[in-house]
Amino acid sequence: MRLAFVAVLLVSVVMLAGCPPKTEAPPAAEVKTDAPPAAPAAGVGSSENEKAAVAAADAWLKLVDEGKYAESWKETAGFFRKAVPQADWEKQMRTFRDPLGALESRTAQETKYMTSLPGAPDGEYVVIVYKASYAKKSDAVETVTPMKEADGTWRVSGYFIK
Repeated sequence: MRLAFVAVLLVSVVMLAGCPPKTEAPPAAEVKTDAPPAAPAAGVGSSENEKAAVAAADAWLKLVDEGKYAESWKETAGFFRKAVPQADWEKQMRTFRDPLGALESRTAQETKYMTSLPGAPDGEYVVIVYKASYAKKSDAVETVTPMKEADGTWRVSGYFIK
């Protein structure tokens, strides 16, 4: 029960992080779903950890964009999977993500490497803020938080759409 609370708190923290300070970097070219990924905004993914976390987040978001919610849950961090049952994850995604429609574009706007998040175990995290456009929501902000697991793999531990 405590672990579920901590994961929900982490997701809540990520939700609060959905209003991060604006980056001074100019926006990058948007990522079109039928084109290869564009370069991120200047200052995004500048460290090796941030680059690896952004790559993991992008691969994970592709699963979500394709409606592969069960597979996206399986690819999340163990911390997330222990706290959020797969059936709950799939239901939440159908409830909150499906109504937005198809992804039209997504651009990473900001990354922030952190070793501590309130309510979450200490570790390595990268909070990534994306500007996204969907068929039914043209101005969305997605916050994805990968964490580095014990085996060195970056996996998503939090996701929020605003």
